[in-house]
Amino acid sequence: MPSISVIVPVYQAESYLRKCVESVMKQTFSDWELLLVDDGCTDASPAICDDCAAEDDRIRVFHKKKNGGVSAARNLGLKEAKGDYIAFLDVDDRFEFRTLETLWCLREQTGADTVGCAHLNLYSNGNKQIEPLLPAGVYEPDEIREKLVAPLLGDRLTVPVFNGFIWRYLFSANVIRSARLSFEGAYLEDELFLLEYFCNAKKLAVTEQPLYRYFLNPSSATHRYMKDFQKVFDRFMERKEALVQKYDLEPLRPQWRENSNWAGLLIAVGNEYAVGNPISVRQRQKNVRALCQRPDMAKAIAEITPMGLTPNKQMVANLLKKKHFFILTQMYRLKNRI
Repeated sequence: MPSISVIVPVYQAESYLRKCVESVMKQTFSDWELLLVDDGCTDASPAICDDCAAEDDRIRVFHKKKNGGVSAARNLGLKEAKGDYIAFLDVDDRFEFRTLETLWCLREQTGADTVGCAHLNLYSNGNKQIEPLLPAGVYEPDEIREKLVAPLLGDRLTVPVFNGFIWRYLFSANVIRSARLSFEGAYLEDELFLLEYFCNAKKLAVTEQPLYRYFLNPSSATHRYMKDFQKVFDRFMERKEALVQKYDLEPLRPQWRENSNWAGLLIAVGNEYAVGNPISVRQRQKNVRALCQRPDMAKAIAEITPMGLTPNKQMVANLLKKKHFFILTQMYRLKNRI
């Protein structure tokens, strides 16, 4: 039985899959298993997965006939994982060589059921930036609730936003299974997983060492046009509402709905004006106006005035607040060369 199960969803990743796997194989901590979930790949990824498994018996491969998305792939990994602790790794990223050892030792030293780390953002232009999780230390349930659960619930407009990255933690498999946690959807699925996980975790230990190399990929799902984004977001809010009721989170952030809806609105507007959207510019503008008139979004716009966003998002928020949809459209036409 391995101590740590590392779960990697794989989809059309032939150009960087091997480097990802090597970052696990070269870990200074050796008591791991690596689960590669081939999510219906049509490139050379399945063969590369099999080759890697042939080289190391700690690697197991699961081939899915059809692409089901990252949530289904991670859920399969969770179902098959044998380790007492779970780590997630995205196929286009890498661990530092001492990642698992550092996290494991920190867990043993502190008696925490969960450990987390900072990570290194790597940009396509060669720039690097360390992004911390929290100050180094050990966090008890009340602190976890205030430092992690509350920001994930209702601080989605505050810069810097507390990102819902699941790959900067070593999770307890027992907590995951006891709470029956799983992923759902193709977007924002990690935020909900973290939100519920930390409603159940008892102790978190954090290191400020950047142990994860996060490559910001301009072609990733977060940068592509999503035809059904509003449906995805509505389901996200529905699930979030259920968690608020289940864990009595309302007192933490009474305006979490309005805050979350504003954040979703900014994403939806950017998605509407994305290059991949096939409809006319005029129709996009109509869609944005209609979205702002939805009761939930209209309530958020009326009750909250976002402040302190990044310059671009602040400009968008100001234009939405003042209902300057034509100016907003022209701005995006120039920005995205529509």
